[in-house]
Amino acid sequence: MSADGKKLFYSGLIVLSVLSGTTALTATARPAFALSELKDEQGQVPQKPAEGEKAPPVETEEKDQETGPLELPMPDPLIRRNQAVTEPADNEPAIDDKTVEEPDVPVELIYDISKAPEPVRRMRELIVEAAASGDIERLRPLLGKGMTETQVSMVETEEGPVETLKGQSGDPEGIEVLAILLDVLATGFAHVGAGTPEEMYVWPYFTEKPLAGLTPPEKVELLRIVTAGDFAEMQEFGSYNFYRVGITPDGQWKFFVTGE
Repeated sequence: MSADGKKLFYSGLIVLSVLSGTTALTATARPAFALSELKDEQGQVPQKPAEGEKAPPVETEEKDQETGPLELPMPDPLIRRNQAVTEPADNEPAIDDKTVEEPDVPVELIYDISKAPEPVRRMRELIVEAAASGDIERLRPLLGKGMTETQVSMVETEEGPVETLKGQSGDPEGIEVLAILLDVLATGFAHVGAGTPEEMYVWPYFTEKPLAGLTPPEKVELLRIVTAGDFAEMQEFGSYNFYRVGITPDGQWKFFVTGE
């Protein structure tokens, strides 16, 4: 080989050595990638691991990371309509139907019979005349029949009202009951339920007045109807529970009963 040929030969060896070193440096500088990273980097599907080797854990991608927090769907139009009706406005307090109560109708205590309606005064007058006669049968036309029959007992009975009153009397003729009826109608009375279907004029007014607040004259009036022992029992009971009379504004004799 000539001298020029040897120079070219050795120059080629040097170039090859340099190129080989550069390739080695490049290979060592490139970091190692996992299978999943290789797929992302090179767009290739990773190969299955060889038999006996464990597959590297696969990281699950979080979905909808950019969609924000989970939101509930809006209710259908029917529910929104119901809410619009039942929910109060922002500036209005909520109202609980269970706690809403109708206002109490005030009770009026009256001592002057002329202040009662004419039909009430007329029925009371007829009752007084019949009771003062001593003949309980004179009450029969006033006690009504059927749907308008006067209630004379707190329990149901097959007897007529006159027969029932005789059975309540301490004598067989019913004289005691007539006397009680007169005493009851001689007191003041109470006007209850004004403006309602239950409106009534009730004797005696003790039915609507606390016994603890009675004045001495009122106690005297009460003891014309009951005994001192009865009065003491009523105080323990908490209210008047003896005979009472009720007449409606149109003059119907509604009840004549004893008890609570």
